Amino acid sequence: MSSRELLLRAARKEFASKGLEGARVDEIARKAGVNKQLVYHHFSNKETLYRAVLEEAYARIRTEEAKLDGSDGDPREVMARLVAFSFDYLAANRDFVALLTDENLHRGRHLKKSENLPQLHSPLIAMIEETLERGVASGQFRAGLDPVHLYISIAGLGFFYFNNIHTLSAIFDCKFNDKERIEERRAHVVDFVMQALQPD
Repeated sequence: MSSRELLLRAARKEFASKGLEGARVDEIARKAGVNKQLVYHHFSNKETLYRAVLEEAYARIRTEEAKLDGSDGDPREVMARLVAFSFDYLAANRDFVALLTDENLHRGRHLKKSENLPQLHSPLIAMIEETLERGVASGQFRAGLDPVHLYISIAGLGFFYFNNIHTLSAIFDCKFNDKERIEERRAHVVDFVMQALQPD
């Protein structure tokens, strides 16, 4: 693994744990096992490194999304698979949730500076749109659903859960981080979305 890759991996963990403001370049370099000067060699400064971590985090999920193929499957099965994927990805990548939360505190200003922003657009939007069209044509889905709003709703159902899992656990006196509770939530999210797609 190159020094740049080692720095990105260490920085992702550090930024996810402490945010942009709390993370320290010295600590990132130490955890990457490289000289601090390599941070500035590869990324110029901490903010550029932070942006690179965000871009890499988005590129990673987009790569996984691109592997999904819904072109010829049953529309209901395809949609259920997309919803489950979205939830499962967040469940397995909590640092992604933390990074997005931190960047939203900064009003997305680092992503706005990204030259790769168009490439970060989710390929799921087109797949959702095509699946909705096939589902409407076959009478399985109701008409008039916006694919972007549906995508945001699907992502939001999982994101809110994992972003607030500790406060929700405290409020409801329930260990929502337990495997059983996560599986229950997953099943609920998939069923909830599929019910919302039903024709009137």
